Amino acid sequence: MKHIFREGLFDEVSRKLKQFAVVALTGPRQSGKTTLARMIAKDYPKDRLHYFDLEIPADLARLEDPQLALEDLKGLVIIDEIQHKLDLMKILRPLADRKPLPCRFLVLGSAAGGFIREGAESLAGRIANVEVQGFGIEELPKPNIERLWTRGGFPRSYLASNNALSYQWREEFLRTFLERDLPSLNLRIPAASLYRFWQMAAHYHGQTLNYSELGKSMGVNDKTIKSWVDILSDTFMVRLLPPYHANISSRQLKSPKFYIRDSGLLHALLGLKEIKEINIHPKVGASWEGFAIEQIIRRHTGTPYFWSTYGEAEIDLYFEEGNRRVGYEIKYTAEPKVTASMKTAVTELKLNELFVVTPKGGDYVLSKDIKVIGIQPRLST
Repeated sequence: MKHIFREGLFDEVSRKLKQFAVVALTGPRQSGKTTLARMIAKDYPKDRLHYFDLEIPADLARLEDPQLALEDLKGLVIIDEIQHKLDLMKILRPLADRKPLPCRFLVLGSAAGGFIREGAESLAGRIANVEVQGFGIEELPKPNIERLWTRGGFPRSYLASNNALSYQWREEFLRTFLERDLPSLNLRIPAASLYRFWQMAAHYHGQTLNYSELGKSMGVNDKTIKSWVDILSDTFMVRLLPPYHANISSRQLKSPKFYIRDSGLLHALLGLKEIKEINIHPKVGASWEGFAIEQIIRRHTGTPYFWSTYGEAEIDLYFEEGNRRVGYEIKYTAEPKVTASMKTAVTELKLNELFVVTPKGGDYVLSKDIKVIGIQPRLST
């Protein structure tokens, strides 16, 4: 299979390894974390490189006494799938405080919740986090937007030789995730039930979830549905986009929006194999919206929000970065128009700019504060 060197991620991790004692790579399974770690490892001689894969029983056994196993190592220590032994994060603290520092740690994890909490509590000021998702537009030498949207960004899915093989890989990924990966995290949920829920939830992509409605359909209570959503969020499968609450008079929505983060997985859950099937599906607009949102978020450092009022004024994505306020409205159309909702958002949120993101549109101005941009060239100024 063809390999794509992810220069931006490589440079970011290399830079942070010089600044921090511990760097954590987080992201879903099969997103390229291990490949990236191995690329980083090539810069170290063999006697200064130490690799532990905690899905391999022998490596897990080597860390039965982690203090003894790690304290004499020099160079770079890579610990893959660390979510299987989160107590290691506490052991890393005294090792990260040594002066001079004999080694640095690169830890990889596929489950965000406990992993990030343990790191934040145990290694505050000593750890940097880098999220590794599937391919983004900016990482591809010759980006094929239609392919990336259809297949999603997981390397094996995007780089498959044809759509049929890509779709087959995504189906297998979903099965393995539910039947093997979640049980390995001690999450004892029947795979068939969670898969059925995930398929049903796919139809809420781009909307707020109705936990009670989904619970009735599944024969469980709303607390169970929420716990399932939290599991999918903690394992990087879904994004719960929070609402932004401005200090304005309009009543605003308070529930997060639900998105399946990888468009290829969304299409697999909906049974959509080809772009022609996507284009005639009722969720085509929501699919494009979720795809564009993931691409935009990569280009910002601030927390992403959506904004919506009960008066139906809304924008799909909003960022505050320093004194700058930027909004994005995502349209699956070639000729977007200025709407009353856009004008309201510009005024009430005091936006510096509102970008309308379309599949192929070039940069042009719709009004003083509203500009149309295509998804490929750039998504922010």
